[in-house]
Amino acid sequence: MNDFLAARSQMALSLGFHIVFSCIGMVMPFFMAVAHYYWLKTGNDVYKNVTKAWSKGVAIFFATGAVSGTVLSFELGLLWPNFMKHAGPIFGMPFSLEGTAFFIEAIALGFFLYGWGRFNKWFHWFTGVIVGVSGLVSGILVVAANAWMNSPAGFDYINGEYVNIDPIKAMFNDAWFSQALHMCLAAFAATGFAVAGVHALMIVRKSHVQFHTKAFRIAAIFAAVAAILQPLSGDISAKDVAKRQPAKLAAMEAHFHTGKKVPLIIGGIPDESTQTVKYAMELPGLLSFMIAEDFNAEVKGLDSIPKEDHPPVAITHYAFQVMVGMGMIMMLAGVLYLIGLWRKKRWLESNWLLRFFVICTPLGFIAVEAGWTVTEVGRQPWIIHGIMRTADAVTPMPGINYSFYLFTAVYMSLAVIVTFMLYRQIKMVGKLYDITPASHLTTH
Repeated sequence: MNDFLAARSQMALSLGFHIVFSCIGMVMPFFMAVAHYYWLKTGNDVYKNVTKAWSKGVAIFFATGAVSGTVLSFELGLLWPNFMKHAGPIFGMPFSLEGTAFFIEAIALGFFLYGWGRFNKWFHWFTGVIVGVSGLVSGILVVAANAWMNSPAGFDYINGEYVNIDPIKAMFNDAWFSQALHMCLAAFAATGFAVAGVHALMIVRKSHVQFHTKAFRIAAIFAAVAAILQPLSGDISAKDVAKRQPAKLAAMEAHFHTGKKVPLIIGGIPDESTQTVKYAMELPGLLSFMIAEDFNAEVKGLDSIPKEDHPPVAITHYAFQVMVGMGMIMMLAGVLYLIGLWRKKRWLESNWLLRFFVICTPLGFIAVEAGWTVTEVGRQPWIIHGIMRTADAVTPMPGINYSFYLFTAVYMSLAVIVTFMLYRQIKMVGKLYDITPASHLTTH
């Protein structure tokens, strides 16, 4: 493995782990706040215990997310010094503001965790809301920085120099809204289905059913709404990508030849040497319609883009297909659940629906990982789209492959430790929060 590939692999590994912690850290506080609100309004101690149980998970993921996010920040400077030298002054503002949001989140989480019985009950609840809001803002600011890499703005590039820098325009670039919206909905869907799936499994196993039913319903509603809205944000993102990054769209769809009435491809194995896609299902004219709302609209193919600017087609296409496939399954689960809430109440207690949610437990995070693969691989060979190539930004320092191996070992160990802690937390729920009609246990 050469140093360039090792540097890219290390960033991919770090981002792949961090994005899971980030999504949960952005979303779980809102679940926690809803459960807490229900307890304050109803006095039902089940909701209090759900809140306390979830807050422990939030603390675990906040700690691991803080560490992995810090590592990512250092890696940007260590692995891509030429990128940070030029880009840092331009898109540094969202990173600075993200640091402020992170500090607010940390303070609010401390207040919440140690505020039981010490603060006014509504102020205590409000600190939990602040944890969620600041975490969400933090995620949006980081996505804005990534969006700038896809849609550079806020400067003039003249004779190899970056001049007339405007950090506000850089932060609010053309891609920030579509990427932030898509990422936020993805975080709610992924975390919602993961949390709902765990509680659904406990219900199916008849373990502390009252506790897990309350928790499941909160997470499932968030998950269902996010999964149903996600295709709308995906449509906005696709139209945006078609306009700004036609090479990425062409790779996503394995679209080799510019033309009109372009079909939407489902599945398939792209062959870059022959510029064909084998074993694909084609829906005539649908890609043209989705991009331009016209079945006869022209869509640029890879043949209209210089070959040296082509992203890796196979990886981008497969990742996009996985993302969309997982999203469709989750949307189906969401629709079924909302129908159950609205018209078919008996579905809510049926094993088939609960088992469907159990199956959906990992799908959201698989879709998130695939989506980030599309975003990052689909931008190649550019680290700043159209301005700086990734190969020109990498550090000249040798031995990056050893760093990659070390970080792989560290992250694998971290994954095992976090999995063990969460498994232990789930197993302890019954002991700490034994919710039965006879016990009425409210504290541990």
